[in-house]
Amino acid sequence: MNQFHFTINLNKYGEKRYQVLAEKRVFKNLILTFVILTIVLYGVVLYFNSALEAKFDNRQQLLNDIRAEIESYREVGEYLSSTDLERLARTSTDRIFWANNLIALADLITEKIAITHFSYRQGVLSLFGITQVDIEEKEFDLIYDFIDLLEQDPQISADFDDIRFIRGQRDREQGVDIIRFQIDCIGRGVSSRDRRRS
Repeated sequence: MNQFHFTINLNKYGEKRYQVLAEKRVFKNLILTFVILTIVLYGVVLYFNSALEAKFDNRQQLLNDIRAEIESYREVGEYLSSTDLERLARTSTDRIFWANNLIALADLITEKIAITHFSYRQGVLSLFGITQVDIEEKEFDLIYDFIDLLEQDPQISADFDDIRFIRGQRDREQGVDIIRFQIDCIGRGVSSRDRRRS
């Protein structure tokens, strides 16, 4: 005889229920994690927003203070425009340029040469001077030696790339023979047209 039987799994409902509960727990954990991350992210955004607002307010206050200070200078008359500041910077730079060059020039002048005056126009420094005629030397040797000293000086040669003897004239003053001369120191960047004019 054949027996026919059925197997009934009584735990199947329990397994399904356990699986549904596990899925609900995972879903709740995901939702909870998402909510917590959203809250944390929102808090970070609020923190940075408040920090930027504070920084913006500080900058705005600083800008207002600067504007008020500028207005007070304008009212007092101590206001300096950008043109004034540029002119001041140029003057300061020129003063340093001339101070260094005049110190170098003073160190090079010997007892036999005297610079009577100088002029500076369009990048050309013209030195005018006198020297006493020495019977033992050729007339212009002392002047050419002075030009060689100028060309060898690092300060002078850094600012003037060409130094030329322009003219000399023999003269007699108070019974002494002298030579009046002109030497041009031509600045860097001076065009050849400007060199010919000097």
